[in-house]
Amino acid sequence: MEEPTEDLIGYVHSVESGAAVDGPGMRFAYFMSGCPFRCVYCHNPDTWKIDGGQKMTVTQALDEVLPYRKFLKLAGGVTVTGGEPLAQARFVGELLRRIKGDFGLHTALDTQGFLHKKVSDEWFDAVDLVLLDIKHIDPDVYLAITGKPLQPTLDFAQRLVRLNKKMWIRYVLVPGLTDNEGDILALADYVKTLGPAVERIEVLPFHQMGAYKWKELELDYKLEEVPTPTPDETAMAKTLFKSRGLRIY
Repeated sequence: MEEPTEDLIGYVHSVESGAAVDGPGMRFAYFMSGCPFRCVYCHNPDTWKIDGGQKMTVTQALDEVLPYRKFLKLAGGVTVTGGEPLAQARFVGELLRRIKGDFGLHTALDTQGFLHKKVSDEWFDAVDLVLLDIKHIDPDVYLAITGKPLQPTLDFAQRLVRLNKKMWIRYVLVPGLTDNEGDILALADYVKTLGPAVERIEVLPFHQMGAYKWKELELDYKLEEVPTPTPDETAMAKTLFKSRGLRIY
């Protein structure tokens, strides 16, 4: 990767110093602004606009994690999420490079991979783990959920296999939308083809904690009446993935 000639500027929506669900161990998480998707169950619609976050340089972003670096070295690492981090690929790439090079911390990238063609293979040198969000395996349903085509995400998964990058596949379980047994098994069959690059599947139960943001932003929220999956429903989805020999969390 070429050395930057300036302290790059990006937009960070927020940071979290004690994230426990964004990769292994305890994480420091950067939530980047900007996302090309309009997922019907998004719990962070306030991150969609790039300029909706705080404008800062890479150096300023690094200052956020600096006080925690020794703890994170032992306890976990840093995750860049969003929004969609690849919407600010140049800034995020340099941020990850500096986190890895300056602090020696474990790094994770939380993405749906749609924009992966914007970056070179070398861009991923500083990425230890990819949290890959595959929202559905049926292209038509995927389009209905996100407003974007599925194939770029599947192509990205294959690219990660080629680059020998470790993946955690994330799947949001939404009653009536992503809980069909046949669809889950079809996704499991696809994930199985990715081989040992996939360390585990994370089944994430849908929740309504971000619904208030849609109201505040005057957006049309279509899932207001959708319940959170029951423990039994979540367990069934996990069992379906397990039936294909996949490790589940």
